[in-house]
Amino acid sequence: MYSRAETTKIRTEFWIAFGQYMKPVPNAQGRKINWPNYKTGIKDIYFRMRAERGFASIGIELGHADPELQELFFDQFKELKNLLKASLGEEWEWRLHALNEFGQPISKIEKIYPGLNVMEKEDWPKIISFLKPRIIALDEFWDNVKPGFEDF
Repeated sequence: MYSRAETTKIRTEFWIAFGQYMKPVPNAQGRKINWPNYKTGIKDIYFRMRAERGFASIGIELGHADPELQELFFDQFKELKNLLKASLGEEWEWRLHALNEFGQPISKIEKIYPGLNVMEKEDWPKIISFLKPRIIALDEFWDNVKPGFEDF
């Protein structure tokens, strides 16, 4: 069992290690980027990576407070579903109006890798190998489709 301080320390160490590992990788436009804190540049659209005690995940979260606007964003992504799948090379799970860990309604498009534990350093290579190609593919996808979301 880990104390809260130990848990925070280990998680922080993981994200620092991930950031260092990804640091030499430029984004789709050839620029330097802070991969662990990826900014989409569009309000209420987030690319979230999580490493927890039981899974790792990566996804697109739509967090607009207005459910209708959230659904509009979700529908816009659905129109791009084939392009997203082609970019990622795999199918992701789509959930409209799910609840996040704070009980707030969000919509998600995500991929989960169960059975990984960020608290176990021997799992870190698997977590990094799961997240790295997907965040790079998401960035390439976003570089192509972001203009369609800028008018919202």
